[in-house]
Amino acid sequence: MDTDHEILPRHLTSELNEAIDAARVVNLIGPRQVGKTTLVRDLFDQGRFITLDDPAILAAIETDAEGQLNSLREEIGSAPLIIDEAQRSKGLALAIKKLVDGDRRKGQFVLTGSSNVFTTTDVADSLAGRMRTLKLWPLSVAEVEKAQVNRLMDWAMQKDPNLGQLLPSAPVSRAEYIDLILAGGFPETRTLPLRTRQRQYRDYIDAVVERDVADITPIRRPDTLRILIDQMAVRTAQEINTTELSKLTTLQRPTVEQYLDILIRLSMLTKLGAWTSGEGKREIKASKCHFVDTGIACALRRITEKTFAIDNAPQALGGLLESFVVGEIQRTLPMQEDDYRLYHWRSADQREIDLLVDGGHQLTLVEVKSSASVSQEDFKHIRWFANEGPGRNRSCTGIVFYLGQDYLTFGENNFALPVSALWRHDTKIVNLSDF
Repeated sequence: MDTDHEILPRHLTSELNEAIDAARVVNLIGPRQVGKTTLVRDLFDQGRFITLDDPAILAAIETDAEGQLNSLREEIGSAPLIIDEAQRSKGLALAIKKLVDGDRRKGQFVLTGSSNVFTTTDVADSLAGRMRTLKLWPLSVAEVEKAQVNRLMDWAMQKDPNLGQLLPSAPVSRAEYIDLILAGGFPETRTLPLRTRQRQYRDYIDAVVERDVADITPIRRPDTLRILIDQMAVRTAQEINTTELSKLTTLQRPTVEQYLDILIRLSMLTKLGAWTSGEGKREIKASKCHFVDTGIACALRRITEKTFAIDNAPQALGGLLESFVVGEIQRTLPMQEDDYRLYHWRSADQREIDLLVDGGHQLTLVEVKSSASVSQEDFKHIRWFANEGPGRNRSCTGIVFYLGQDYLTFGENNFALPVSALWRHDTKIVNLSDF
């Protein structure tokens, strides 16, 4: 585990280096305080770093963005210009577009921010092929443990995956899983004592509402946005019901939808669309939302390890564990061999799949179980989907993640894996592209 001042390696580093070599503009976005600035400053021992958190620099950029950028680029030559908190300037995107339109060099600008500075369709479209956007999420457990990036999804997307390709390592106890869920993935906060950490996470949310939201759009009622955030923390891993949320927050449904979109753009929430097979009314189209960081969700709900005791509310672990698993998988996607998309699925007759990973040629169906045992019954929806349901004409792998320690096979490419398989296993397969 990390110490108070240790800088942990980030798996996205290789993707960032590749993007700098391939695109004129690299746009690194992600939640505030996840380490974006540390990552880009760590990578470059040349170039120039400026932050628009500095009021003087922001004022200069707002006054004459193109002129200031030209002047800075003349100073550094071919090295990259790194602009932190780039979303704070409204005129920056158009100025960068104009400059890179006249200069084909790669790696000219590296931008960081809590939301995408290229929000207008015309600017984004005109930079197609010239800009690459990457997202830095909170720390994964593999990063915290200084392990290699986990490629379990590549393993699952084989035609015939087998457990012999996975080499399990040290087991993780239920108490250790709970500690990881409570800790969250924010580098400077996760190592604090629980009481201090949770206060800091709640202060973090206040700062996002008061500061980062304004970078996207003015909010007339920030108090109601704060209430909505609290409600979404309670509803992590649930389908979005905007009618219910409208009543609870006294906001109109369009406003609720607008606020949810802001929270997604600020990477506070992840929205999983409903995977559909084209079978119409047999499938539910509602999206599901996950709180990106379980540590923040627990802090907002005042959850501690005592909450999950058998005489208290052990059922509260279910949704948080599901969001934790979705987060761990999501953080690894840029480093997988293929492009995978995340969905959930539910039928009108209440069959559901917690997480559906679509690899195009292959589907991986994921269920999350917050107990230390697993049985054939836990695969009933996965089996139905793959054999009789919309996956019957597709190649499917089923995984039930659980809090036990054993790697088990249940036939027909169905497996029970410890949640720790998402970071604590080695693989016998050297070339993942051979999957």
